[in-house]
Amino acid sequence: MEIHQFLDATYLKTAIQGGISEEKNLENVVELTQEAIQYQYKLVMIRAEYIPVVRDLLNQSNSKTLIGTVIGFHDGRATVSEKLKEAQKAIDLGADELDFVLNYTAFKNGNLALIDEEIIQCTKLSLGNMKVAKWIIETAALTNEEIVVISQRIKELVLAHFKQDAAQRVFVKSSTGFYCTENNEPNGATLENIPLIVGNAKPLQVKAAGGVRDYQMAEKMIALGVDRIGTSSAKQICTQENTTTKNNLY
Repeated sequence: MEIHQFLDATYLKTAIQGGISEEKNLENVVELTQEAIQYQYKLVMIRAEYIPVVRDLLNQSNSKTLIGTVIGFHDGRATVSEKLKEAQKAIDLGADELDFVLNYTAFKNGNLALIDEEIIQCTKLSLGNMKVAKWIIETAALTNEEIVVISQRIKELVLAHFKQDAAQRVFVKSSTGFYCTENNEPNGATLENIPLIVGNAKPLQVKAAGGVRDYQMAEKMIALGVDRIGTSSAKQICTQENTTTKNNLY
């Protein structure tokens, strides 16, 4: 299957969140990048401040792995202006793909004008700079009905305001992976919510993120129609794929 080409290998913790030094956090980013080069992941998803370091490492290895970063992370409440400034800075640093956290709180409160503005303006900035835009809807914060509505809304706005081929460069993404749920309920991509996104966002691309930690789940997500998988377990997924492939040969 060459599952490595579906993987956005992710490391988004700050040093404070990880309880480690800034130096150690940088080491973790470098380690992930070297791993990405070895396994040929589609993309490395990191904080914007690490983009120059990662870009240098990828260039030195002539790697085709892309660089992604997050905008409005992780609660999405930044203003449209703030998101545009943050996105432009990431573009200037050399990001290939921008994962915007939708202001899902505003969406739940019915402020659709704000939601429409940020989707249109931030997507316009991304596509205008030949970048990919991904919209994180934070499924754990939404009801199934809200997942359907926002997936349809993003699709309709993109198709109405941009050329048809923009659908190949705009994603609806499930989760940040940082949302705190009650009773340890899943906070990311599940076998229940991904079909809701796929069924209502296509022909836009779909990214399953949050909770995909092994090859079996990654395989199921791809079978459901996702185009990309965001995970902090990319190496494990690739290793398990290799093991599964070898076992199937005997």
